[in-house]
Amino acid sequence: MTFDALKPQVKDILSNQNLSFEAQLFEVCKLLEHHISYYNWVGFYFKNGDKNELKLGPYVGEPTDHTIIPFGKGICGQVAVSNQNFVVPDVSAQDNYIACSVTVKAEIVIPIFVNGENIGQIDIDSNTADPFTEADERFLEFVCQEISKRISNNS
Repeated sequence: MTFDALKPQVKDILSNQNLSFEAQLFEVCKLLEHHISYYNWVGFYFKNGDKNELKLGPYVGEPTDHTIIPFGKGICGQVAVSNQNFVVPDVSAQDNYIACSVTVKAEIVIPIFVNGENIGQIDIDSNTADPFTEADERFLEFVCQEISKRISNNS
């Protein structure tokens, strides 16, 4: 399924009033992991209150021990500090990579902004080397923007 075909489904999930926000995020994870063959782990991390750390939110894929990630550590922790997308074509080439699984070859992390503040991120691991393109980045930015709208409309 193409990214364009997935966009209305993401919007539908995030506007489903019968689901809690956590359930909506979990459904988005399931949608992406199911329809994009090289998305092998899809999850969200959010700023943990006033602490300089991220806390694992809904995800789909292998269980992870990384439920709390300090800012600056790993790819997710670096995105929490830089506020920039981070595409890693080869995780073995990264000095500051936190390995979740030996099968992971690549990772992409896109921040979620609400009112200009980085409040979290979507994190995707792939068991395929160098699978992510600019199209993935643009699509995941769209997903993050839709999540930001959902948060803003309900706060």
